This record gives sequence, C-alpha cells and structure tokens, in this order.
Amino acid sequence: MKNDNNRKISAWGMLPHEWKPIFSEMGLPGYRAEQVNVALHRNLITSWQDATTLSKELRAALAEKFSIEPLKIVNTHESSDNVVKLLLECDDGERIESVLIPSRGRITQCISSQAGCAFGCAFCASGMHGLIRNLSAAEIVAQVVSACRLLRSRSSESTPEVQSAPRPGNIVVMGMGEPFTNYENVLKALRILNDQRGINIGARHITVSTCGVVPGIEQFAREGVQFELSVSLHAPTDTLRNQIMPVNHRWPVSELLRACKQYTSNTGRIVTYEYTLISNFNDRPEHADALIKLLKNQHCKVNLIPLSPVAGFVGQPPDHIQALRFLDKLHKARLNVTMRKSRGKDVNAACGQLRFKSETKK
Repeated sequence: MKNDNNRKISAWGMLPHEWKPIFSEMGLPGYRAEQVNVALHRNLITSWQDATTLSKELRAALAEKFSIEPLKIVNTHESSDNVVKLLLECDDGERIESVLIPSRGRITQCISSQAGCAFGCAFCASGMHGLIRNLSAAEIVAQVVSACRLLRSRSSESTPEVQSAPRPGNIVVMGMGEPFTNYENVLKALRILNDQRGINIGARHITVSTCGVVPGIEQFAREGVQFELSVSLHAPTDTLRNQIMPVNHRWPVSELLRACKQYTSNTGRIVTYEYTLISNFNDRPEHADALIKLLKNQHCKVNLIPLSPVAGFVGQPPDHIQALRFLDKLHKARLNVTMRKSRGKDVNAACGQLRFKSETKK
C-alpha cells in the first residue's frame, strides 16, 4: 500500500494475482506477473535488477514504484538450543521481534502481527507497553522474507537443521500482538505466504493464535481457509482467567468455548488450546479436573507450556514432576495433550518473552 507520494509500494504486500492487472494497465502480457512472482518469492531477489527475465526498462519502472526491501535485521540472538531471535526494524523506526525455531529438518518462524499489544496478559512481555500500531500485510510478509534471506546467507555455515531448510516450513502468528484485532492485514499476509505462486507455505503449516477474541474466531470460521487455529486458554475458569487475561472480562470462558466449537463445526478443524502452567496458580489436580470437564466433549488438542520467566510477573513455572502429573491426569482422561518443550529462553525468545521495542528512525 502506498502511504504518500514519496513512498514506494511494498511488493511484499501484493497478492500474486494482483500483479496481472498492473501489467495489463502497462499494456504488457499477463505472463510478466508470473515472472515477477518467481523473481520475488522463489529467487528472493534483493534488487529489481536481479529480475533478469524482465527487460531493463520494465525493471527500472518497477524499481521506481515498488520496494522489495524486507524488514531490516537490526541484530540476531542465538540461544544454546539453536533458536534465533530477530530484532527487525520497520520503515518508521518501530522495532518488532520474530523467532526462528529449527527442528527435524524444518524451521518454524514465529511472526508478529502488531507492534506491541493491547490485551495485557499478565505473563506476556509483548503487551507491557500497550499497542503502538498494527503491522501492514507487507510488514508481516516481510518478516518471513527477512528470515529467508538470513537463512540463505547462513546455509553454507550453519547447523544441519538450517542447511536442510533454507526457508521456514511452518509459520505461527504467535509473536507480538493479537492477530484478530489486525484481521484484514493478517489474513492478506497469510494468503500471500500460502499462495502457490508466492512463498508457498502449506495452509496446514500456518497457525494463527488468539488470546480469545471471539468475533475474530467467528469470522475466521467463515473464511473457508485451512489455516490452523490456536487459542490461549491458560485457565479453566473465569475466576482464574480473569486474573491473568483481561480479555476474559469481555469474552468469558463459556463464550470463548462456544465460538471454538462453532469453528470446529464449520471447518472440521480442531482447535489447539495453549495452557501455560504456573506454579500453584493453575497447575494443581483440581485445575486439571476443571480443564478436563471443560474440554472433554470438544474435538481439540491441549498444548501445555511451562511458564517462561517474564520480568514484571511474579509467577513461576511448576517443577518438572508437577508438570508431568498435570499432563498424566489429562492423558488418563483421554484428552489429546502434549507438553511443549520451551526453547530459546536464554535469549528471551520463548513463549511470552517477545517485547516491543521502539526507536525513532534517524
């Protein structure tokens, strides 16, 4: 989208089919659009001059109107378990974080949908300074492009996981921000990433995570897409959830569960419930019983996550034995449940640890 007369349109915010009418207006054949998509999303060109299937005149015309700059990588931090956190800078100087998680020959990228977050979950660093602004579709896609270029540059010297996966194979919109309050930009970005003429990440390898924005879940259920849905539940009752997730005051657990059941009914897709285990808060046997009662008749998956330390939140993760007891109780009740291994904590890249960083661009 073009913001003013002096700024170029970001090519990364263009759906592959949107190039064709542009070339039609220029009196050029439609196949030029396919050549542009290959140059952008397959070849990951860094300059329009690298799009050698196009004439010099056309390259110059595109360079004058469309930017292909990804987000600037300000710095990277690599954890002891090979997780890489990227600090990325937008054109206006706002800074966001994204995370690359290598595993079994595939890389998952956790991307952000907003600079900051308005929802203020107690154990999440992203919302501690509130919401600054939504990210555009181009800025969301550009996080992946930045990662692709970084992985390409590292491919000859990095770990075996990175060498076998020069671009992310999974995308999770679980970084900074609430995706469903930036709905249109997030959905457009995911359609670009999913398009076979684009970066071509399979729909079932793309997950959108919400803190429980019910209208967003309802709209998502009507989209007819095969993207996965993850819901941050973190407590089985309103009494507990109100204490750590302000969103619950607006959309309580019963309303959230109703929307999730309707989502499954509409799409045939299961919902994954994220449940952060906090010592002596939501990890006791009675909490497991309440969670079983809540979800026993729902086609879903539960993802248990021991709390990652966050400055400003006094909660602590449970000890390993207590976490396993909670897991075992859910298993015995025949819930589909897993325990996620928390990774990247030593560089503050684990769940809930991403922070908004603002800096005026000089």
